[in-house]
Amino acid sequence: MKTLALIHTTPVTVSAMKALAAERAPGVRIINLLDDSLLPDVMQAGQPTTDVTGRLRAYANAAVNAGADVVMCCCSSVGGAVDDLRAELPVPFLRIDEPMARQAVQLGERVGVIATVGSTLEPTARLIERAAADAGKAAEVERVLVEGAYDALMAGQPEQHDALVSAALQGLAQRTDVVVLAQASMARLIPGLGETRTPILSSPDSGLTRALEALQ
Repeated sequence: MKTLALIHTTPVTVSAMKALAAERAPGVRIINLLDDSLLPDVMQAGQPTTDVTGRLRAYANAAVNAGADVVMCCCSSVGGAVDDLRAELPVPFLRIDEPMARQAVQLGERVGVIATVGSTLEPTARLIERAAADAGKAAEVERVLVEGAYDALMAGQPEQHDALVSAALQGLAQRTDVVVLAQASMARLIPGLGETRTPILSSPDSGLTRALEALQ
C-alpha cells in the first residue's frame, strides 16, 4: 500500500484533508503530522525562521522513516521552507498550493489572492508570479488580507470567519479573472458560494491530485 504523509500547521486542515483523502484515495495510507506552533511562529517572524525550517525538516524525515512514499506540506506560510528542503528528501516533498498556482495563471492575467493570515499572503502571491514566469505568461497579482477572520476561526466562530472572507471575496472577484484562496483552511467556503462568474481556486483538491500522481 502506498503511503502519503501530510504535514499540517493547523488542526483545521487535518480533518478536511482526512475526509478528502478518504473520498479520493481510499486505498492510500495517510499519515498526518501536526505542529500547530509552526504557523504562530511564522506569523510572528513574518517568514519561516531557521528553527521552523529545522522542525519541518524533522517532520519530513520522520514521515519518510514511517514509510511515506510522498510528503506534502499543507501550509502555504512555510512553502518557502519546503522549497529549501525538498532536495534533501529521498521522496517527493510537495507544496499543496503549487498546482493551484499553475492553474491560476492559465485562467487569466489578473489574479486575486485572498488570505486571512499575513504570512501566507506574500508567499502565495510570489508562487503565482513564479508559476506565470515559468509558463511564459503575464500575471498581475492583487493581494487581499482579511483582518480578523483567522482569529474568528481559531476562536470557534466559523460563521464570522466565513462572512468576513465572503464579503472580501465578492469584491475581489469583480476585479480579477481568477481568485486564489491562499490557505487550505479557506476551502470550506467554496461549497457555499454556488456558481460564480470568476473561478475560485483552493489548494486541497488540486494538491491532493498532484500528490496521488506522484505516488504512481
